[in-house]
Amino acid sequence: MTDEEFRAEVRGWLAARLASAEFACLAGKGGTGRAHEFVAERMAWERRLGADGWIGLGWPEDDGGRGLPWRRQVIFYEEYARADAPGRVGHIGEQLVAPTLLTFGTPEQKARFLPGIAAGTELWCQGYSEPGAGSDLAGLRTRAALRDGEWHVDGQKIWTSLAHVADWCFLLARTSADAERHRGLSCLLVPVRQPGVEIRPIRQITGTAEFNEVFFDDARTDAGNVAGEPGDGWRVALGMLGVERGVSNLGQLIGFQREFESVLAAARGNGSIADPDIAGRIADAWTGLQVLRFTTEEVLGTAAPDPVAGGAAANVVKLMWTSWHQRLGELAVDVIGPDAMLAGPEYDLSDTQRLFLFSRAETIFGGSNEIQRNIVAERGLGLPRG
Repeated sequence: MTDEEFRAEVRGWLAARLASAEFACLAGKGGTGRAHEFVAERMAWERRLGADGWIGLGWPEDDGGRGLPWRRQVIFYEEYARADAPGRVGHIGEQLVAPTLLTFGTPEQKARFLPGIAAGTELWCQGYSEPGAGSDLAGLRTRAALRDGEWHVDGQKIWTSLAHVADWCFLLARTSADAERHRGLSCLLVPVRQPGVEIRPIRQITGTAEFNEVFFDDARTDAGNVAGEPGDGWRVALGMLGVERGVSNLGQLIGFQREFESVLAAARGNGSIADPDIAGRIADAWTGLQVLRFTTEEVLGTAAPDPVAGGAAANVVKLMWTSWHQRLGELAVDVIGPDAMLAGPEYDLSDTQRLFLFSRAETIFGGSNEIQRNIVAERGLGLPRG
């Protein structure tokens, strides 16, 4: 099968499924800042993706994937975005947890957890950030102790995406009281639906709540549910961060292209494109999007196979797209003008307003841009710390 034949297969499958009675309501739903939409239906969509073999495209076949090269994976995400398919509720499991387990997990862990991710029947969240330890991940205070064959977890996580629908949490905790900073950390696989876990939604300026606070009060998980060796969590965590910005980023760029075209159409429609400042910023946005796509493709094509060693280039991409997307949001509201300050009844926001408001967080979540620059400087360029 050629790449174009594969593209046609993906496009045909998406068109047929999104036209079906079961999923026709999902087109364009659940995207950025709209994770509250059609959650049950999107969970059913996740299971359909799994049943038809569209989860784990790049995983080895022996581990339940299809072993496709990255260019085929990019084709899938591009067509997914072009079809206006719904926001994924299983991307943390597929794009973060599974690649990390493939790198660091035991055969038993792979056999236990990968099938549920591939089938879309088990959803995951990522428990890294804490109050006072967000971008400074090594300062976390959540602790776990091994007693009677179980890890006992106590602490708090914050900004935990999709925790309210997740079955499991990939959690970084301090397991050695004597070790300092990044030493003595472990990555635990903790079931979310148990008495020792409390989840509180965080209401955002978009009016929605896809992030959460998660409290652990003697939450428990089996002794074998630790990714990598106990105390080796910092290396495992870096591995996850290294794979966090993978092939799905190119699919994301299709969504960015659609947003840009919407801004351009609005500027032409209301005449603001005649303003030299607006016109110049539109040209800059188009140029930046082309550079972003080229850079993302270059990183994907040359990234080191070891996600721990190869993470710095991915950090450059994160820096680029978050800053570009924020500027696009600012341009969008300037094109609309004063009307962009008005929300609809019951705080019903337009796509332009959501773009502007939600993009404010993008230079913070997933590691703030200041931290990304430090990583690029130290790990990518070899510059001294501080």
